[in-house]
Amino acid sequence: MLGRRIAHPPSTNFNEDFPVPAAKRTKRLDSVDDSPSRLSPEGRGYHGSPGSASKQTEVADSEAESNEEEEELLPASQTELESALPLIKTDKEAIAEYEATRAAETDLDLQGRLGQRKWVQGKSSIYVDAFVLALETVLDEESHLFDEAEMAVFHRWRGLSYEGQYLYVRLFLRKTAAWHRIGRLKYYGDIADLSAAVDELLREHPLPAGADTERIAPGETEPPKDSTLANFFTFADGSADHIETLEEASSLLMLEELKTLAKDAKVQGKTKRELLQALRRTSGKQGGLGWSGLKRSDTEESAKSEHSVDFDEESGLSNGMGTNRDSHFIQKIFAITGPCIRLSSAPFKLFERVHLVFYRSTEWTEKSLTTIILARISRRNFPSYIVSRSTNIFPSRSALLEFEASIRTQFAVDNILEFSGTVNKDGLLKVKAIFEEVYPRWLIILADEQRKEDRVYESGEGAYLRRFSPAWVYTRIVHKGTAVLGRFKEHKREHQLLTELLNQHLFHAARRGAWYQRKALLEEHYMWALSPSNDCTEEAQKKHWKRIALRTCEDGLQDRECHLIYHHDLQKRIVKLERQLNVPKRQQHDFGHVRLAKPLERTVEGTRVEKEQRSSSRNGRRSSSTGRDPSKPRRGGKTIWLDPLESLGECSVESMCLSHYRSLGYKGYHSEGGIIRTLFGYLFYDVLFTYIPNVFQTPFQTCPLDLHSDAFYTSRLSEINARLNEVSNGEGVGILRRIWEEHAERKTCIVGVDWAFEIEDLTEIVECFRGEALATVLRVMAQEYQQRGGGIPDLFLWKTDEGKDGEGEVMFAEVKSENDRLSDTQRLWIDVLSGAGVRVELCNAVAKEVIVR
Repeated sequence: MLGRRIAHPPSTNFNEDFPVPAAKRTKRLDSVDDSPSRLSPEGRGYHGSPGSASKQTEVADSEAESNEEEEELLPASQTELESALPLIKTDKEAIAEYEATRAAETDLDLQGRLGQRKWVQGKSSIYVDAFVLALETVLDEESHLFDEAEMAVFHRWRGLSYEGQYLYVRLFLRKTAAWHRIGRLKYYGDIADLSAAVDELLREHPLPAGADTERIAPGETEPPKDSTLANFFTFADGSADHIETLEEASSLLMLEELKTLAKDAKVQGKTKRELLQALRRTSGKQGGLGWSGLKRSDTEESAKSEHSVDFDEESGLSNGMGTNRDSHFIQKIFAITGPCIRLSSAPFKLFERVHLVFYRSTEWTEKSLTTIILARISRRNFPSYIVSRSTNIFPSRSALLEFEASIRTQFAVDNILEFSGTVNKDGLLKVKAIFEEVYPRWLIILADEQRKEDRVYESGEGAYLRRFSPAWVYTRIVHKGTAVLGRFKEHKREHQLLTELLNQHLFHAARRGAWYQRKALLEEHYMWALSPSNDCTEEAQKKHWKRIALRTCEDGLQDRECHLIYHHDLQKRIVKLERQLNVPKRQQHDFGHVRLAKPLERTVEGTRVEKEQRSSSRNGRRSSSTGRDPSKPRRGGKTIWLDPLESLGECSVESMCLSHYRSLGYKGYHSEGGIIRTLFGYLFYDVLFTYIPNVFQTPFQTCPLDLHSDAFYTSRLSEINARLNEVSNGEGVGILRRIWEEHAERKTCIVGVDWAFEIEDLTEIVECFRGEALATVLRVMAQEYQQRGGGIPDLFLWKTDEGKDGEGEVMFAEVKSENDRLSDTQRLWIDVLSGAGVRVELCNAVAKEVIVR
């Protein structure tokens, strides 16, 4: 029953005026947004998002910077589907290993290759199969989301040769908005005729008219450029037809190539920008001069241009299309690079939409495409559950398009508030304007979703489906809007919005604790001056609103969806308000049973090992470096210690401290949360794999798709509370033993479970853990599994005590070397454990001796 205050980052500081000092972004303690629409500028540019749109129109420098044999890997973010799959090797060696198991060349369809693990180089590829699997699954189940023109694009793609499909998919996984030199596409092992594959992608195809779908996009004035299909389309663009300016052409060159070109033009510069500016200035001065090495046809073609361009002296860039002067440089650049290719924007964004529908996420990557295939053909044992892939995640095409538009709007808000440094007044005004447009639409969809919850959805079904409603994204924008209103001191409107957010129970339940905290703060400090006084004195008005703030805090503690980590701050505010209101002692709340105990500090002395650093001397010999005091630990990196219980062998600081506790009679692991996650997997197995529609979409999952979201807790509230009651009543050992007997031999893939832990140790741990304390820890994990998986203290320790009827003690220890400090997530877990009555120690490792080896 505790928590700690979740501080707002600088971008949403409620109580400061606009002139705020620049500061680093602080890591937030409140729930990380688990929406499938959550995007970051560093992540993969989602189709139609500002990130991808800008990349498509501004020619990227990819070919100049990533022309190696291997593609540029995408960010390591995971979709929920990937998170639910087992940990398997997904690197190039794993892919090669699986494809090496193929049989002799044979004609198999996709399902045959998946079932028999047969790939044939040059005729089939795991990348193409994964791409086709996503496309076929979506079209089989959710084809109503695409119009006639889009279905025609899919038909044309299926009609491509294998080599054309392979080239498209591999480019699809690279910097898709960038130009790629055809001569450097090194896929020759699978593509026998590269030029034919390129020509196939460049071929123009006619399209029927698309559906005239009503566009609903509050906060977005118009759709992104090049995001809609025209009467004709190509799968790829060629440089000869689409690069017309020197700025675009120069982006194809590497820096050294640009220097060579600049040297021929007798211009100088150190950076790419400086060279480009100098090149443009030279082009402006030498309009009639030819270049050595240019063909006569180039000069004659250039001479046909009669128009000049405006020149920006500051940037060195032209404002118009290529001229006769620029064409000399462009042709020279093409002579260096050869023909280039990039994927066309509209078909690319269409296929991204397909993957959004398939993965139920916008953050899929190359690894996403291959992981599901590798999991499917791996020899693993998975839990038994009912697979259910709903076809009504997006009920209509218009709902899908609005969801996409809401993602782009959310991206714009995040880009202003969280990814652009210190937010100024103009930025806040933009966010407020977006919020004002979104707010009316949010109310409409909110009412519709409440109707579905009351009349349409079965028990628990709507919790996951709602995460793909635009209202999920709009709720987050409204939440951000409250922060902006606070910055503008519009506290009355802010209070109204917080009340509306708390009155709905459908979206972002993980934020309810923060909403209660902020609402109570406004009622305590601001609302008395913003509301009619009704002829009351100022003091009476203040007391009136403090009583309302007190009720708000009480409501927060009674709200089953208010996460445990917020309880402590709400309790502290209740105690303070009751004291200010002079509430009689007998009527005051007593939170003594959850009063936090400060972690005990223990000092462990040991012998630290410093590795001798050698540097080369002038005479060729190596000598020891003497510039650093060996008694002080080297900054950065792990320290090395001697283990007093293991024949003074070298070990980590955690192992050295663990040996100290073992000498005191404790058993333990340096697990950093591994024990807690394993216990959660054992004790919550039945809850994890109970039937909830839509959360098990493949037979190869280790957990439901919603485990890493707040929908997991709310949709299984009764099952979770029932299991926590069983654990509190001492039935944990029986549950643990039953799951082990059913799954240990098969080593079933269960999220968090490490079968390396001995069952005897786990049984002792559950026996030593007080039932109520273990239930509290499990509740925190169930509420925010993804966010609370880190920060658990390093050492998990327990000690049996046969003198007390078998009761023992469980303890956690966080190991700190010199100059180490607790992180915010570590402090939060220490508060959780201390509030549950579990002993926590801070173990400070001190070197009594330092030896150099």
